[in-house]
Amino acid sequence: MKRIRLNLCLRAFISLLTISLITVSCEEEKEIIKEIEKVVETEVEKEVEVEVNPLTDYKTPKYVFFFIGDGMSSSQINITEAALNNEEFALKTASDVGIGSLNIQKFPVTGMQTTHAEDRYITGSAASATALATGYKTTINTVSMNGDKTEDLKTMAEMAKEQGKKVGIISSVSIDHATPACFYAHTSHRNNYYSIGQDLVASGFDYFAGGGVRWNKYDSDGEVSGLSEDINLFLDKATEAGYTYVNTKTAFERLTQESGKVIATLEKFKTSVSSNSAALPYTLDLEAESNENNKITLSDFTKKGIDILDNEEGFFMMVEAGKIDWACHANDVVSSAQNTIEFDKAIGHALDFYKNHPEETLIIVTGDHETGGLTLGFASTGYNTAFDLLINQKVSYEAFTEIVYGWDDSKTFAEALTDAETYFGLGNEDKGLALSDFELGLLEDAFNRTMTGESTHEPEELSVIYGYYDPFTVTITHLLNQKAGINWGTYSHTGVPVPVFAMGQGQYNFSGYYDNTDVAQKIMEIAAYK
Repeated sequence: MKRIRLNLCLRAFISLLTISLITVSCEEEKEIIKEIEKVVETEVEKEVEVEVNPLTDYKTPKYVFFFIGDGMSSSQINITEAALNNEEFALKTASDVGIGSLNIQKFPVTGMQTTHAEDRYITGSAASATALATGYKTTINTVSMNGDKTEDLKTMAEMAKEQGKKVGIISSVSIDHATPACFYAHTSHRNNYYSIGQDLVASGFDYFAGGGVRWNKYDSDGEVSGLSEDINLFLDKATEAGYTYVNTKTAFERLTQESGKVIATLEKFKTSVSSNSAALPYTLDLEAESNENNKITLSDFTKKGIDILDNEEGFFMMVEAGKIDWACHANDVVSSAQNTIEFDKAIGHALDFYKNHPEETLIIVTGDHETGGLTLGFASTGYNTAFDLLINQKVSYEAFTEIVYGWDDSKTFAEALTDAETYFGLGNEDKGLALSDFELGLLEDAFNRTMTGESTHEPEELSVIYGYYDPFTVTITHLLNQKAGINWGTYSHTGVPVPVFAMGQGQYNFSGYYDNTDVAQKIMEIAAYK
């Protein structure tokens, strides 16, 4: 308990009563009264005690930010801190052993949340996002419905909208992906993109931004969109519902509070409908992108969202960094860390807003689960690390895989090694990345499997080695990571707890160890959504 000392001194009142009985001049009376007031003010500060409970003594926030790093747990945050300089966006030197400067470090309250689903200990994004959005457990792949798929679960975003607040949903992957969908949609399976797209348009939320949608797909429950590859049919539906669609930097920058309801994506979204085209590029690949309309970042979308949503009634904003998860599935630590920095920049815009509205704002940052079993340490490096080696990676696994897929049948292993050195530094002795005979053998075996087109999951044992990724690419990222002193345990999610960071009104409620459903329940209670 925090105690504030106050005192209403009885003697001061006695003195006042005594003096009031004495006959004095008017001027003398005024002077005496001033002296008494001084005594009372001094004593009031000293002696009367009032108890304040930090768990309940807060103002209901009008503005709520909910940041979710998909696949992000302590390891993903720590490698970003340890290996990357946030200000210059470049890797540190080997001699710089400390941690970098992240906005996440500024949060005064930290907790930990467990992530299991209703029907499985290692969760999936739909089940975990449902817990974070509604405060209730559900089964794997279910989007904001109960476990037996018979009842919709109301989300905190829907509650905020019902109260007259503006609502924004932002993601670095498609805005109908599992995590964002769980804040506005209700369906039996996360792949029901047609149903999710219908719910998106019907939500009436004020701002959708980042990735596009995959509304052209067939639903697993039998619904058929009939859209083929024409995404304009979805955009026509959105226009009918009153949304303004923008996909150029110029149009995006012109958006204001007067723009009405907005859907904002990159330009590439309209040229092709796929998982990758409906997602932002990896931060590591932005420099190579020639089209400025495809270089709007997660932090850009977040900053603009604050401008559009800001109003006296308040707003709710959910921001997901989905490509942290994608990079970790592929065991690409550099892409994961660079995208975590971009996520942290987005958080920085919320902190800037908080500085102007500290009595009205709550900011929560967490992940939905950990991905990849990332560890800072590897058997062959022991207690040593060499994170500076990671600076030699120039492209994401995704971009390098595209390069590999462009090779023709005449490509030799020697030529492939040249590419490995160009884009990852592997094989360069001067950079400390010489390859042993054993490592060269691993690369050659992976190269042969890549060139023959052999499936990475038939025989099934190969999925343990390569996951479902290009064998040559994933072997390269593994070798670079291991030389830096980093290792991966899986290509899937893990069940480790995830940190929660809180700042603002009601922040102390997020200290401790609790379940992911509690994160939602705490937010909804503090913001008076329910």
